[in-house]
Amino acid sequence: MNTVRTTDEESAGARKVAVVTGAGSGIGRAVAVELLTAGWSVALAGRRPEPLAETAAAAPAGGGTALTVRADVSRPEDVAALFGAVRDRFGRLDLLFNNAGTFGPGGLPVEDLPYEAWRHVVDTNLNGAFLCAQAAYRQMKEQDPRGGRIINNGSISAHTPRPHSVAYTATKHALTGLTKSLSLDGRPYGIAVGQIDIGNAATEMTAGMQTGALQANGETAPEPVMDVADVARTVRHMAELPLEANVQFATVMATAMPYVGRG
Repeated sequence: MNTVRTTDEESAGARKVAVVTGAGSGIGRAVAVELLTAGWSVALAGRRPEPLAETAAAAPAGGGTALTVRADVSRPEDVAALFGAVRDRFGRLDLLFNNAGTFGPGGLPVEDLPYEAWRHVVDTNLNGAFLCAQAAYRQMKEQDPRGGRIINNGSISAHTPRPHSVAYTATKHALTGLTKSLSLDGRPYGIAVGQIDIGNAATEMTAGMQTGALQANGETAPEPVMDVADVARTVRHMAELPLEANVQFATVMATAMPYVGRG
């Protein structure tokens, strides 16, 4: 069931409207709260309603409007329902933050990775990103005024893999191709598409890195992390540029993490 939090001075036509997938935790939650705080109307999408409600409650009073929508981005019918709910509630769409993703089973070498696990990562990280981008593209192309922005959440793994991460790395490399193609195809319609590649933001997914992460030489070593709020501020900066300007690719990472020179 969808829930809405509104403000007394809400004016949907005056606010920018965003969809954030994977908004129930981690980077998605941080970005959603940042946008809500800045006065955006934000549709919070995720598979579990309770964390979405917690994200909506984390934003300060007096900010933007939060609409929570239960959606599994790997299911075309869920994606259609998500964007239909946004259109019905807000009338337009200015931003999609394509964030939902999964690492899959960690630590498994390629020869031991079950096909079902590979398929789950591909369905979520790549197929889900495509479905959401397609739905956003269709709405942005037809709305008045036309246009909007899509920001895909890539990863440092879109450039350089970690050990035993074949499914995650393959999908993040593919996401870069998706970003480039969408960016090119969106030009005639005022649709700007960019990608943010994030390294070691402090979230539930990276909680174990500070105690030890497998390195390319086979050793396990702790890695530094950064505040996820710094990622959220970067996404907001990208989102609030005029459509005539675009951050095509941005890399935001913990300064001392093993990326430059990894492996």
